[in-house]
Amino acid sequence: MHNKSLISINDYSKDECLKVLDLAEKFEKDPVQNLLSGRVISTLFFEPSTRTRLSFESAVSRMGGQVIGFTDSTSSSVTKGESLKDTICTVANYSDLIVMRHPVEGSARYASEVSNVPVVNAGDGANQHPTQTLLDLYSIRKTQGRLDDLNVVMVGDLKYGRTIHSLLMALSEFNVNFFFISPEELKMPNEYKLHLKNKGIDFHEQTDFTGILDDADIIYMTRVQKERFSDPIEYEKTKNAYVLRNNMLENTKETMKVLHPLPRVTEVSTDIDVSKKAYYFTQALNGVYTRQAIISLILGLKQ
Repeated sequence: MHNKSLISINDYSKDECLKVLDLAEKFEKDPVQNLLSGRVISTLFFEPSTRTRLSFESAVSRMGGQVIGFTDSTSSSVTKGESLKDTICTVANYSDLIVMRHPVEGSARYASEVSNVPVVNAGDGANQHPTQTLLDLYSIRKTQGRLDDLNVVMVGDLKYGRTIHSLLMALSEFNVNFFFISPEELKMPNEYKLHLKNKGIDFHEQTDFTGILDDADIIYMTRVQKERFSDPIEYEKTKNAYVLRNNMLENTKETMKVLHPLPRVTEVSTDIDVSKKAYYFTQALNGVYTRQAIISLILGLKQ
């Protein structure tokens, strides 16, 4: 893992993922460690971000490092026509590690190929979001005590949701039953369903919540992403398709948790916030510890 870019969750083996989770657990107990003194981490966000960017910056700050970069491509030389290659090659000269979010699928992989320092993918279009996946795995293991023998319900935008795609790939290394709930327009892409079939993993698809929630261990909600739609009419048809409300959780397991990569719009009612089954804000906090672990392992600061 030392000096190795993290572009897809598939870049890490099952054992490497578990290594990140174990180290994140140690960081949660002792988050302030002066491991990055004299190191510079660049955060290049060509797309808006709150939790991912700030949790990376929080992780770096807690480890004594410095952060440079931009939060909006309009404040960079991209507006002058600079290519992605030139941006990455330049910034790599100033950095020990680059964290990048970009709207184009495959951009993070390309960046890692032209950079002379490791690149961490903070989301590339509708493709992958591996650090979100690792914090999701951490949150699931922390709340359920395991990653095997779980019923995981994924709801909402399963077509464009990069967090969903990455999490499915990671959980497919464990014994998990998947339940997909989405409108027809936003169904899980066939390539991911074929992956599950090839691994002999059960999954079920339907268009509503009927008969699923009571057996769930994890309900993973996602918003319908307006920025992924080229047709505004399609977005308007589907944006409020699924709303999870507190009264729908009455017969669910005591240990069941509702996760959401955030931001939410209307798909998780605010009346769930007071429930002990709501976990999305703690999930976001777990991103700091997980990203501390990722940075430490890539830079060889921890074994």
